[in-house]
Amino acid sequence: MAYNWNWGVFLQPTATGDDTYLGWMLYGFKMTIALSLSAWLIALAVGAVVGILRTVPNKLLAGIATAYVEVFRNIPLLVQLFLWYFVMPELLPEQLG
Repeated sequence: MAYNWNWGVFLQPTATGDDTYLGWMLYGFKMTIALSLSAWLIALAVGAVVGILRTVPNKLLAGIATAYVEVFRNIPLLVQLFLWYFVMPELLPEQLG
């Protein structure tokens, strides 16, 4: 296996000419890290609120939090992906869907 990698392609200008491919890669890496941290913080906040609501003495709030947990725990992830991608846009107004 004598393949020679052309690492210099990362330093070449892109087709638009405004940046290099390495710049695009670094920008994508920064966006991935920012999106991951944002998702983690949102999940932490929602999880903490739902966890706290499950322990409150109010039966209505505890029931809503329990229903939320049971729905997301008992529907397989692949089915949820299909529901969010195909069903939810049909339920929203046309401008949002």
